[in-house]
Amino acid sequence: MRAKLVTAAAAATLFSLIAPGPAVSAGLTPVGLWQAVDDDTKQPSGWFLIANHDGVYDGIIAKMFLKPDEDPNALCDECKDDRHNHPWLGLEIIRGMKHESETSDKYIDGSILDPRDGKVYKAMMTVTPDGQTLVVRGYIGFSLLGQNQYWTRLPDSAYSVLDPSVNPNASVNPNAAVKPKVAAPTARKPDSAPHR
Repeated sequence: MRAKLVTAAAAATLFSLIAPGPAVSAGLTPVGLWQAVDDDTKQPSGWFLIANHDGVYDGIIAKMFLKPDEDPNALCDECKDDRHNHPWLGLEIIRGMKHESETSDKYIDGSILDPRDGKVYKAMMTVTPDGQTLVVRGYIGFSLLGQNQYWTRLPDSAYSVLDPSVNPNASVNPNAAVKPKVAAPTARKPDSAPHR
């Protein structure tokens, strides 16, 4: 009996050393800048910036690749929540993603917005083992009833072409116009001590 346990433990240890598992890529996160490509034209359709806010991952539209007839100042006029009439550039389309576990590359329990029609879908994301592809799945009800999008990680140099309003690396221009601050009302000193 003891020999069987030792052999089983040795086999398990050996298997864990040679078999690729989720722990190999569990350190990768979806944080960063990603590019989506149109399935038909194979041209970029948008860049998305994903950030980690205390363990919750959210993503915005960071760059739009518009067709000649599309409005560069499009608003999410079909949105039914707090994003109603928000400009598409900078629009938060991914909300509430959480890391499934320390040994997983999945991010779950989130939602994704389609700004074209204002529909919000349940969503999950998976980072591929090489960290270069993000599989974003939007679905209704069950994840089996959904559709995948494959986003490609962009290099850090791509941040330089983002609009400063969405670029987390943009520095503040010291020559930019600064709105004057309105001074808070100050307490007036009494002219004399209060009467008792």
